[in-house]
Order: sequence, then C-alpha cells, then structure tokens
Amino acid sequence: MPEFTMPSLGADMDEGLVQEWLVRPGQHVDRGDVVAVIETAKSTIEAECFDSGTVERLLVEPGTTVPVGTALAVIGADRPRQRTARQPRSARPSHPPRAEQAPADRTVPQTPPKGPDVAGRPVATPLVRALAHERGLDLARLHGSGPGGRVTKADVEHAAPAPAPAPRVHASPLARRLAEELKVRLEDVPGTGRNGVVRASDVRKAAGSAAPQPDTNRARRRREHPAAMRRTTGDLMARSKREIPHYYLSTTIDLADALGWMREQNRGGPVSGRLVPAALLLKAAATAARRVPELNGFWHEGGFVPGSGVHLGVAISLRGGGLLAPALHDADTLPLRDLMAALKDLVDRARAGRLRASETTGATITVTNLGDQGVESVFGVIYPPQVALVGFGAVVERPCAIDGLIGVRPAVTATLSADHRATDGAIGGRYLTTVDRLLQRPEEL
Repeated sequence: MPEFTMPSLGADMDEGLVQEWLVRPGQHVDRGDVVAVIETAKSTIEAECFDSGTVERLLVEPGTTVPVGTALAVIGADRPRQRTARQPRSARPSHPPRAEQAPADRTVPQTPPKGPDVAGRPVATPLVRALAHERGLDLARLHGSGPGGRVTKADVEHAAPAPAPAPRVHASPLARRLAEELKVRLEDVPGTGRNGVVRASDVRKAAGSAAPQPDTNRARRRREHPAAMRRTTGDLMARSKREIPHYYLSTTIDLADALGWMREQNRGGPVSGRLVPAALLLKAAATAARRVPELNGFWHEGGFVPGSGVHLGVAISLRGGGLLAPALHDADTLPLRDLMAALKDLVDRARAGRLRASETTGATITVTNLGDQGVESVFGVIYPPQVALVGFGAVVERPCAIDGLIGVRPAVTATLSADHRATDGAIGGRYLTTVDRLLQRPEEL
C-alpha cells in the first residue's frame, strides 16, 4: 500500500512541517492533487500526491516537523461502492494492513474532536484565514471538512467563490507597498490626494485606526524565517563550492536588434501583455540549454544525467529576505508571451508562499537576473545537483565598434558558472555563443 511521504523539495531540505491537511480519511485523491501544505525553511509549499486512491490514514498531526521521507499518510486502493453478494467474509484479509499497525504516537485519530481551538477560534491555518478575510467570510459560520473540524481552503472556496476583480484604486506606489505590509485594504481607505488618490499617510491613518492586537507567535516566526532561509541557502552554497569545481565564463551581448523587435511586438498592445527584456533573456537561456544539452541536467553518483526537458530554475528574491529558485517546466517550448505570464505567476506565488511541490524540484539549469538591481554582471554558485547556472546583468548603453565606427548600443553581460566535472570551457563557450545568436534573431525565440 503506497505511502505519501514528506517530499524532498530541494537539495537543501532535510525536514518539513505539516502545516495543514487538505484531505481526510476516506477521501479519493488523484495523482497530482494537492493534499497538504508543507512549510520548509524557505517557503510554504502545496504538496501533491504521487498516487491515486483513497486516503486510508493520516499519520502526522498538523504542526509536526518530520524528516524528509517520513510517511505522512497511507493511500489505499479505491474502495468498491458495495460488496457483491458472492464475496464471502472469509475473503477479507486475516490481518490489518500495514497502516493499521502504525504506532499510536504516529497516528492521527480518524475521528478527532471537532470544534474551535483553545482561544475559541475556528481551527484553520493562517493561509485559510487570510483567504476567508479576503472573501468576507466569518470562519465561525463555516463547517470544517478537514481533520478535527479544520476549515480548509476548499471549504472557503466552496462557501464564497473568487469574486470578480474589484475596480482599481488610485494610489501612490508607496501607499500600495504600505497597504500590503500593514494588511490594509486600499478599497477601504479614503484618499485625500488630488482626485481622491490614496496617499501613504492615508494608509498609515487607516492602519492606526484598525490597531489589531499583534499575533506575537506569528511575528516571531516572520522574523525567524528569513534567518533560517539564509542559513539553509548558505549551507547549500557552501557545500556547492566545496564539492563542485566551478569554472566561469562571460560575454557581452548586443541587444539592439532584440529590443527593437520587442518594441515592435509591444506596439499598440495592452500594457499588461507587453514583453520585457527578461522574457527574451530567459527564453534564449532555455533554448540554448536544449541545443547544448551537456549543461542541462544533473551530476549524480559520479556521472552526468541529462534532464528530461529544459526546466528553468528562476532565482527569485523574497520581500522579507531570502531566495527561492522554482522551476518553469519545459520553458524552451513556451511561446514568449506564455513564458512571461508563467514567470509573473511564479514570482507572485513564490512571494506569497503558494508554490507547488512540483515547482520546487526538477530544475535542470538555473538563471539569475540581477539587472533590476543595477548589477552589470553576476557569477553565481551552482545549485546542486545541477551542473550550470546562467547570470544576466543590467541592460546598459555601451560604446562599441559598428562597421569600423564607434557607436552606442544597448548590451547585457551574460555569464556562466559550470561544473568542470561535467563539461569544460569549450562547451560552456558554445552555450554562451548560442545565447548570443538567439538574441540576434529574436523572431525565432
């Protein structure tokens, strides 16, 4: 009988905390269904099931931290709707399945007491509470379908489907940033600026009038999380530098043709759907990885294992500090606009702590882009077990020779950090040259 185990969500993960179960015993699940919310040192992940069947038993209580590989639940074969008259009772197993023999201290009771927590609040995770608040629901009025009467995300979505997008509130960028940090709804803030624009002072006033009591445990965890994430990332990068013989290459790429083509594509289109230079760079990096497959894969047990596709890891800095590198699967096959939309969605969900487990594993090559920070070049550290990392800096105007004359053209510095056990400088140079050639023919991306 298959077990759903604590997944390994990256080489830097040793353990995880079961934050919330999204299924209950007796419920049918399909392969790929999200069954639990797992909290790691880096982020909160929606974990998918790798088997189809019926949830027989939940083995770990919410709020419990366990090592990677620990059995969390037992997934059995789907139960028949009714037993045929011909099936004798003697056909039943003479002994209970392995899940029934689990020690009592590892088993979640199948009929836990329902009701509010010790503070009198409905049992729900912070993620579910936030969703209920967004949709104007009183959790006390909801019947929780999760273990122990826990209100799940599905309960909230069933009670109040996602509303239509609200009219955009006119507010200054600083006011929007403050509203997000202070958990203030801009729609509820009267604007005192010209034409009713919401200013930062309006947001501060609204936040002060609400003045909710702080959740000290949540605040403490929010402070500790970035530090834990940096320690985890630092440990993995230290291991990478100890074990992987890095070599580094760089080249300067003329982007005049690519940016000119991009402006033509954006002409007359909606602002929300316009291409940005980062999309061109990512697509070129992914396509080049398909054409130079020696850099697209993993170093495993003393040898190179090619990736099953080009799954582009994208380094994302988090607002509270720390770094994630979730994967854009099959990035080389995505049209440019689809890739840009997928990138925006991935960044938004990474920063909101809503990544799926499948997005945190399987990246075959990673790209880091620090151009928005004004950095002109970046030489990154390889994310094991990958064998290469690509870096892009800022697009800057640079003097260059054009047909024997000095001119000024937009250019970007592309770098490669690669594992010398898997490749050498000749292969790395071929990769960067391929990126350059692709960006000279952007219509082929």
